[in-house]
Amino acid sequence: MPDPPHPKAWFESAFEESYLEVYPHRNLVAARAEVAGLLERGLAGRVLDLGCGFGRHSLAMWERGLSVSGMDLSEDLLRRAPALEGGSHLRGRLVRGDFRRLPFQARSFDALTMLFSSFGYFDDEENLAVLHEVVRVLRTGGTAIIDLMNPLRVRATLVPESLTERDGLEIRERRHLKEGGARVVKRVQLRTEKGEEFDWHEDVRMYAPEEFGELLLRAGLCAFRTEGDFDGRPFSPDSPRQIVWARAGVD
Repeated sequence: MPDPPHPKAWFESAFEESYLEVYPHRNLVAARAEVAGLLERGLAGRVLDLGCGFGRHSLAMWERGLSVSGMDLSEDLLRRAPALEGGSHLRGRLVRGDFRRLPFQARSFDALTMLFSSFGYFDDEENLAVLHEVVRVLRTGGTAIIDLMNPLRVRATLVPESLTERDGLEIRERRHLKEGGARVVKRVQLRTEKGEEFDWHEDVRMYAPEEFGELLLRAGLCAFRTEGDFDGRPFSPDSPRQIVWARAGVD
């Protein structure tokens, strides 16, 4: 008898086409503003947009003259890239792959971005393996920009359950912490105007700044700046985000 199908990991089922219905504000307009800020603060050169989704940040980088490649595991999201305004420019620039085994040669990039909580999907050792791959594909001295959740803010403001009704959609989200508050789990139930129902969950490891700094060092990266949001504000306990800039090539 054939082996039973292997159950999907949460990150294989969460980022299907219905995911975009929940986050309509994550669009090209917002991506252009976010990329503009990153450019002002040092993003440059050949860039890998890791966890690129449907390519909105990749396209914004291309529009600003960067040589960009994007990678994501989700076929559904990658297929949406041509629908972006100017999305045809991403043809041949986006590939499908796993964070833990990047399909790129060593020292291929000057910079790498992981935006909107694309890091922390695995346990600590596999998350470390992701960072080792980041170091491998960056040139010595290259820059990694990794956008994490701010665990202090998440723990202080967590809403256990919410219901949103918008444009004929009903979105119910349930949230809880596990592993002593180290991981945040969100279950999303989506019902469309046509009565279609979708259900998935997200399960992300959160890192305090000191904890993440130690993980970076183990991989050969050194954090040199941490920002609280895409506007470049200093990081604080109540910052909306934790955007870490790190340099590759640390002994």
